[in-house]
Amino acid sequence: MTPEPEIRRLLDVMPASGRMLTKIVSKPEQPQVINSPFPLPWSQARPIFINFDLWRRLSKPQRDMLILSTVNWLTSIKWFKPDWYQAIVIAGLVGGISELVQTDVLGALVAGGLTAIAGSQIWRNSRSAQTQLAADEAAIRVAIRRGYTETEAAQHLLSAIEAIAQIEGRSSLDFTELIRCQNLRAIGGISPVGVPDSVKKSVR
Repeated sequence: MTPEPEIRRLLDVMPASGRMLTKIVSKPEQPQVINSPFPLPWSQARPIFINFDLWRRLSKPQRDMLILSTVNWLTSIKWFKPDWYQAIVIAGLVGGISELVQTDVLGALVAGGLTAIAGSQIWRNSRSAQTQLAADEAAIRVAIRRGYTETEAAQHLLSAIEAIAQIEGRSSLDFTELIRCQNLRAIGGISPVGVPDSVKKSVR
């Protein structure tokens, strides 16, 4: 598969916010079909790395749903918003710089520790199953505007998650993928049993 035409097609599939914040990059050497590193606060663009040699083994609807879910996950990560963890990160950074200027090493270490703890919590929350489920459901909503039905979109994303594990040579899905698949089976009408709201809110 030639990357350039497919990249242009995927950009057309994306919502406008995704085109503004993310960048699709061909990375043939990576073992994953698609990979998106956790974006750092100072990152200008949020790259999505795709191995197009593996990517071509997915159907077009599967590729559409994967890019939509990935884009929605990336654009949902907010480092600077009204939240206790974000406030602690900012306060820790400002405090650390201030203490270093005043050559208070202990104060700088404390401020740096607070920043690291709050930053790791933001990372964990953004990688949680709850966030992934929300990204999948947002992807389905965008797909409906692109001509898919809700059932079709859920089924294509479900089959894509399962196909990726096979393509990458993994013997099983991880815990978050299993939860995502169960939620998509319910949305796609394959299973009457979905993921309870209490689980969606509590799984981290």
